[in-house]
Amino acid sequence: MYREEAAPGIRGAVRWASVSRGEGPVRVLPDGCLDLLWSSRAGLLVAGPDRHAHLSVSVPGERWVGLRLPPGTGPAVFGIPADELRDQRVPLDDLWGPAATELADRVAAAEARGWPVAGVLEEVALRRLRTAGGPDPLAARVAARLAAGATIAATAAEVGLGARALHRRSQLLFGYGPKTLARILRMRRALTLAGAGTPLAEVAVLAGYADQAHLTREVKELAGVPPTRLLPAAPDPSRPA
Repeated sequence: MYREEAAPGIRGAVRWASVSRGEGPVRVLPDGCLDLLWSSRAGLLVAGPDRHAHLSVSVPGERWVGLRLPPGTGPAVFGIPADELRDQRVPLDDLWGPAATELADRVAAAEARGWPVAGVLEEVALRRLRTAGGPDPLAARVAARLAAGATIAATAAEVGLGARALHRRSQLLFGYGPKTLARILRMRRALTLAGAGTPLAEVAVLAGYADQAHLTREVKELAGVPPTRLLPAAPDPSRPA
């Protein structure tokens, strides 16, 4: 069981919740995002940006609540460059210390009263985001251009950076360079099209792949399985840790 909704306080963020059925690992696809997570078993965690699919294993009945932050916003919330969290699931205590304990107490109180845990996570994230002065505005510009299929050279020119500077800033904001981010965003664009019923050959053209074989290779490298295996869950599989 999985559900999600827009987080009203943070532009582009998503609240989500799921309950594990214990039917085996859940394939979580890379998306360029960082998540603030709460698990009824593991407590508070941070999910860093993944380069490849993460296989999440939960026990039956385990409840997850998450706040998925849009690409480039996580570093301002967590106070750490995204590349230091790449491909990791980190206890929030390791990053925030006593502030994480305070948040855990608030989450426990919300649980006891039947209040939405996602609202607590969003409130804390929003406060930290405001304290940091907001996300780096470069992040949204770069992610939007790459998501639309712009080349890295054109993106760098549009934001006024050289290729090396764009790579360095992207590492800090997204956890990897613009080439990797572009591949991930293109894959997600392709799976959204395929999930809506567009034939894969047409998806390949629309998403900017050379052909369907190229699409299949790219998806298999990033997701671990070919696109046909993902279609029942496309466009947005859940993202527990």
